[in-house]
Amino acid sequence: MNLLSGPFGIKRHWKWTAGKTLKSMMMLGVVTPVMISTGAQAQTAPMTFAQNQQVEWADNFDIATDHITEVKSSAPTLSPQTADYIAAAIDRYQRIVQAGGWGTVSAGGKALRIGAKDPRVVELRRRLIVSGDLEQQAGLSDTFDSYVDAGLRRFQLRHGLIPDGVMGDGTVTALNISADVRLRQLETNMIRMRSMSGFLGDRYVMVNIPAAEIEAVENGMVRSRHTAVVGKIDRQTPILNSKIYELNFNPYWTVPKSIIRKDLIPKMKEDPQYLAKNNIRIFDWSNNELNWQQIDWNTDEATQYRFTQDPGSENSLGSVRINFHNKHQVYLHDTPSKTLFGEANRFHSSGCVRVQNVRELVTWLLQSTTPDWDRGRVDGVIRTGDREDVKLKSQIPLYLTYITAWANADGVVHFRDDIYDRDDLYGTGEQARL
Repeated sequence: MNLLSGPFGIKRHWKWTAGKTLKSMMMLGVVTPVMISTGAQAQTAPMTFAQNQQVEWADNFDIATDHITEVKSSAPTLSPQTADYIAAAIDRYQRIVQAGGWGTVSAGGKALRIGAKDPRVVELRRRLIVSGDLEQQAGLSDTFDSYVDAGLRRFQLRHGLIPDGVMGDGTVTALNISADVRLRQLETNMIRMRSMSGFLGDRYVMVNIPAAEIEAVENGMVRSRHTAVVGKIDRQTPILNSKIYELNFNPYWTVPKSIIRKDLIPKMKEDPQYLAKNNIRIFDWSNNELNWQQIDWNTDEATQYRFTQDPGSENSLGSVRINFHNKHQVYLHDTPSKTLFGEANRFHSSGCVRVQNVRELVTWLLQSTTPDWDRGRVDGVIRTGDREDVKLKSQIPLYLTYITAWANADGVVHFRDDIYDRDDLYGTGEQARL
């Protein structure tokens, strides 16, 4: 049994007959595959199991599914070469479009997973073969075997979906986005990448909003990646360049006026004990503390006061806040709501960026700029619960970016939803925004 690693970092088991080799393996999303007809010719696959006696497939429904991991490139998304990688991907997707694109997968019906037998599996196989997520040699069986499972997980990983190997509604929606739309997405993002092709700094932090992901970059290599939660569609995280200058450990949270109006007032109407339950206190601008009964919650009167949440386990900023220069009153921060990091669509904030494994990022920020800080000291300060503010000795560049399609050195092409509708993917007449 040979163990092969694909270019997407996904390991696959293949059983070979003696003295035979598989002469070509399709790189994921890299090599444009031979197109499979969706019409009458679909009965004849380029290589069926019967025709391909060189390879013995051990379809025991457990192969590969226990070996799928995502090994991302150590090169940053904003590397100087990324625009060139996208250009190569554009060339490949142009060939796919010229050859007729890929077929769709029928929507509706129950979700399909490994072990299922369904006519839609044939559609799924065709779709995955065209985009390079499944080798042509897998054939067009209607059985959802381990190779379809691995191919679907590859597709899900490339599109920012939870790689569960289940063909549910969300995955079908992504599968059915046409090749020409994906091509336009690549073209738009190549322009964005070209605009960011200058020197970004020896150390910097990049937040990719559509991917809800953060990269800490040092000397041209990704030091760490962090899952993020970013702004809702109606409370968008701003796109900007700035510099990180300060960390607040065990911070107070001063509730922004927009959140007082949109969230806090409605919650107080529902539950007058909401402020007490969440350790939020009310002050006037002379620093006099008020009781909630002193405010008319049927009006916007509450927006005239300062609402402050005390440090602690329920504080909305968690254990640390990362400040950077901006006019939008947004920042990076920890969060007590860590279950959101496990979702595929992580667009829940009011514009700020919540950071998974924030202590790792904070330690790197301090170690790279400010003497005498290490992970032990970071943990110790947080454990005390005491307020402490730390100014960075040297500020770290921060880029809040909007990238919905990119490729890496291995030719793996990634796509994310155009969550803020900036790509003009469907030709509404609005120019795509950088």
